[in-house]
Amino acid sequence: MQPGTTADLYRFLLSPVFLSASFSWLIAQLLKAVIEALRNRGRGSRDFAETLLWKTGGMPSSHSSLVTALATSIGFRYGANNPMFILSLFYGILIIRDALGVRRAAGLQAQALNRLGIELQRQHGIDFEPVKEVHGHTTSEVSVGVLLGFFIAVAFSML
Repeated sequence: MQPGTTADLYRFLLSPVFLSASFSWLIAQLLKAVIEALRNRGRGSRDFAETLLWKTGGMPSSHSSLVTALATSIGFRYGANNPMFILSLFYGILIIRDALGVRRAAGLQAQALNRLGIELQRQHGIDFEPVKEVHGHTTSEVSVGVLLGFFIAVAFSML
């Protein structure tokens, strides 16, 4: 069989590594959308779809879920000494650290700048264009994402 055949595509799509990573992201985003919909009952299906496909931040962390599932499934499939596992482990640590630290700090700073800008506009009539508020994750959101990704990877690795 030549590389790039339909059989290769099926093997790729049905591999435990691909399935665990994609399902962990999808399930985390679905849970996030459901939680968001329950918190904001007045919002419509467009908001649900937006949260499902694009929203960052929130419970659980789909970033953490995906990279944990990826590293865990590679570790189960190829062993902890495999360079791909080591690469995915450190990639996951970097992504999780970014979600907790840099993105969260940038989001909090953007919120503070927006509050300050609105206050300056209100008090002094200064034109103000709000900056985008990037939503990072809390420790609990990341922890739930890590657990979700780990258990999904274990389940797919047992298939």
